[in-house]
Amino acid sequence: MDDRSRHIGERLGELHAVMARLRAPDGCPWDRAQTLRTLRSYLLEETYELLEAIDSADVAAHREELGDLLFQAVFQAAIREEQGAFDLGDAADGIRDKLLRRHPHVFGEGPRSCTPDQVRQAWDEIKRDEKRDRGTLDGVPETLPALLRAVRIGEKAARVGFDWPEPTGVRRKIDEELAELDAAVASGDLAHAEDELGDLLFALCNYARHLGLMPEDALRGTIRRFQQRFAEVERALRERGQAATDVDIDQLEAMWQRAKRDLAR
Repeated sequence: MDDRSRHIGERLGELHAVMARLRAPDGCPWDRAQTLRTLRSYLLEETYELLEAIDSADVAAHREELGDLLFQAVFQAAIREEQGAFDLGDAADGIRDKLLRRHPHVFGEGPRSCTPDQVRQAWDEIKRDEKRDRGTLDGVPETLPALLRAVRIGEKAARVGFDWPEPTGVRRKIDEELAELDAAVASGDLAHAEDELGDLLFALCNYARHLGLMPEDALRGTIRRFQQRFAEVERALRERGQAATDVDIDQLEAMWQRAKRDLAR
């Protein structure tokens, strides 16, 4: 271990000590009251705040939110340590050993020269050997955002050959699913329409995967742009002493297009 790694380890040890003090009998009542279940919502919230910091390119915010997420890991490990199950060091050992096993091209006897795709393929093969009792699509958390989960499910199916060979095939599937959704809507059967909408969204996720795009990121970007343009429209209306409800849809559309052009500059 080099000096830099040793120094980082010491700082993580200090964080572990702070957590132990908070959970001590004379520590913080709020921290002592938390359980793995109550921490779930905080973990999710901190994860999304970290993602937002990454998107903002704000380095200081990224550091802060990454620390908040790290604290969640330390907090959960502390609870398991109290139960006698494992501690933070055990969790670190687990991921360290996994990384050593799954990077034979770096730490083992594997070929030193390989592409990222070859690394991913080798990783998947080692993982399958480790978890032979799992099905192909197992291991994708149900709690993932649906668009991201659809991509991960599609990736796993593709690795065993269950996929379109070219993006054009997926594109045709989108047209097919959209036609089926239109038919379901026309029939008035909302339950059927919901199923067909899901099929369409899944096809779109597969198309994004073939194009090397992430639908979750694409949708977040669209939502962010929509909010910015809508805020610009409302700002322009306030300058005129109006609200969105004071103008008709044609005027709103014209202002929307103007905001779109202005924000694109």
